[in-house]
Amino acid sequence: MIEAERFVPEPRKDTGHGRSPFERDRARVLHSAAFRRLATKTQVHTAGSDDFLRTRLTHSLEVAQIAREMGARLGCDPDVVDVAGLAHDLGHPPFGHNGEEALDAVARPCGGFEGNAQTLRVLTRLEAKVDGAGLNLTRASLDATCKYPWPRQAGRRKFGVYADDREIFDWVRAGAQGEARCLEAQVMDWADDVAYSVHDVEDGVHGGYIALDRLMADAGERAALCADVAASYSAESAGDLAEVLGGLLADPALAPLAAYDGSYRAQAALKGATSVQIGRFVATAVEATKAEYEIDPAKAGAGPLRGYAADLVVPRLIRAQCALLKGMALRYVMRRDGAELSYERQREILTELVRALAARGSDGLDPIFAPLWKAAPDDASRLRVVIDQVASLTDPAAVAWHQRLSGG
Repeated sequence: MIEAERFVPEPRKDTGHGRSPFERDRARVLHSAAFRRLATKTQVHTAGSDDFLRTRLTHSLEVAQIAREMGARLGCDPDVVDVAGLAHDLGHPPFGHNGEEALDAVARPCGGFEGNAQTLRVLTRLEAKVDGAGLNLTRASLDATCKYPWPRQAGRRKFGVYADDREIFDWVRAGAQGEARCLEAQVMDWADDVAYSVHDVEDGVHGGYIALDRLMADAGERAALCADVAASYSAESAGDLAEVLGGLLADPALAPLAAYDGSYRAQAALKGATSVQIGRFVATAVEATKAEYEIDPAKAGAGPLRGYAADLVVPRLIRAQCALLKGMALRYVMRRDGAELSYERQREILTELVRALAARGSDGLDPIFAPLWKAAPDDASRLRVVIDQVASLTDPAAVAWHQRLSGG
C-alpha cells in the first residue's frame, strides 16, 4: 500500500516479531540521536533550570501519548499518530521558539528557518539511518508530521518545507489535495496544542509564575490576558474570550490551584486539574468528529476515520479555552519581568555562533555536517549546512560552542 512505502525501498525484514512498517517507524524515531537531544532543549523554561519542568523530550512523549489515544479512538493507525507526536519537534533549535526566531533572521539568505520545515529535513535527510533519506520513514508517518504542508509564503509565519527539500516533500504529499492535512496530522497538531497549553500552565503554577487567585480577582488583568490571546493565539475577540475565560476560571477543577503552595496535596490537585483539562479537550474533539461524520449520509459507514477521509472537529469553545491557557504561559512565563534580557542573550549566542561557523567553514563542523559543507555548491547552501549544525545542538551545547568559538 502507498502509505507504507519508503522513499528508498528497503528489503523486507522478517525477524519473527511481525512488526508493522509504522511500528518500525516509531522505533526509528525513538532510537534517533535527534530524539535524544530533545532532553536538553527548551520547551518554555530553559532546559535544565528546574527538575520539575518540561523539556522538548518530555513534551514530545506527552504529545505522542495524547495523539495515540485520540487517534485510536477515531480509527487512525495508533503507531502513525504516535510517530508524529514523537517526531514533531525534532527540528526545533536550542532555546525554543526564541531560538527559532534568531535562526530565521540569520538564515534569510538561504530561505529562513522554521522548526517544522527543519523537522522534515531531520527526518528525511540529516538523521543517520539510510543514505539519502534520513530515517527513511513511511509516507504515512512523514505525512502525519506535516503540520504546515506548504513552502514559505508571504504573510504566513509558519511553513513546512524548504525549497531544497521539495522532492521528498512532493513524494510524501502524493495524493493530497493542495494544502489539506491528513487526519493523523490534525490529531497530532491538536495533541500538541493540548499538551503545550495545559502542561505549560501546570509548570507555570508550580514555578510560581502563574497566580490564578490574582487572575480570578482582577478584572483588568483578565482583560489584558484576553487581549494578548486575541493578538497571538485566537481569532476570537477579546470580549468573546473574556466570557470564555470566566467559565474556565469557574471550573471547580481549577479552584484548588488558586492557593497552590507546592505541598503534596497541592501538587495532587494540580495534577488532577491537568488531567481533567486534557481529558475534556481530547474527548470533546473525538466526540465532535465522530458526530460530524455519523450524521453525514455521504460519509456514514465509511469505516475508521483516517487519512484524508475526515477532518478533526474541535468545537469553538474548546479551542478558545485552549488558547487562553496558552496565553497564560505567554503572559506570565514567557513575558515575565526580566525574561527579555535572557531571550536577547540567547538570540545573540545563536546569531554569533552561526556567523563564527560560517567564517570557519568545514573545520568548525561536526563530521556529519563537514562533508555537506564541502559539497555545497554556493554560499546559500553552505549557510544552510551551518544552520543545520546549529539547530541540531542542545541548549548547553550551543552555549559551549559559542564560548569556544567566540570567547563569549
